[in-house]
Amino acid sequence: MTQRHQPRPEGRKARILLVDDHAVVRFGIAQLINRQPDLEVCGEEADASTAFSAAERLKPDLVIADLSLKESSGLELVRNLKARFPSMPILVLSVHDESVYAEMAFRAGAMGYLMKDQALEKVLEAIRRLLNGSVYVSDAMAVKLLQKQLQGTPAVTGSPADILSDRELEVFELVGRWKTTRQIAQELHISIKTVEYYREQIKRKLGLKNAVELVQHATAWVERASSSPSSSSDKTA
Repeated sequence: MTQRHQPRPEGRKARILLVDDHAVVRFGIAQLINRQPDLEVCGEEADASTAFSAAERLKPDLVIADLSLKESSGLELVRNLKARFPSMPILVLSVHDESVYAEMAFRAGAMGYLMKDQALEKVLEAIRRLLNGSVYVSDAMAVKLLQKQLQGTPAVTGSPADILSDRELEVFELVGRWKTTRQIAQELHISIKTVEYYREQIKRKLGLKNAVELVQHATAWVERASSSPSSSSDKTA
């Protein structure tokens, strides 16, 4: 059942739920947030299932979530949170290349995307922008999104991100991280047969002959995405 997100009472600190499977990352962000006079961390979680339960219990004003979580999908968490709390802002903080994953995160329901190699101060800026009802992306991503809006549907470039659906791309990424079909099914909360269907669709769309080629292409794509340089400046849009 959908729940409405209640507006924050005047003068109360904004409560933030952190979702990241690295304790050190959570600690650093929590220290930064808790030093602010208007912000506080109300909870920390490492996986999607406990994060969703925490969101229901704690009713945070904003959620900061990574895309790579323990045995779970950050994108799925964003979708579920958006469905349950449609007005609650979600900021994705991730190592994944924004040129591939930011649009997926926004389609899932996020209002901001920030890569982890940006300065910590950017986290505070992004949080406050989202709490004020704006969205937050890098300059480069803002230009890309604007170009797509102005040009309509872009020509396919041959990249998996342009060819595959969001769910297919999730499966493709997990294949590239050497996850088994059973592990992918568990992480995305879908059946093994559904994963097998997506694998076949991916091979067909990318022109891959067999499972070996699928793994090779997925692994190479994940490595390229993980090593892509991020933009150096951020802005609101």
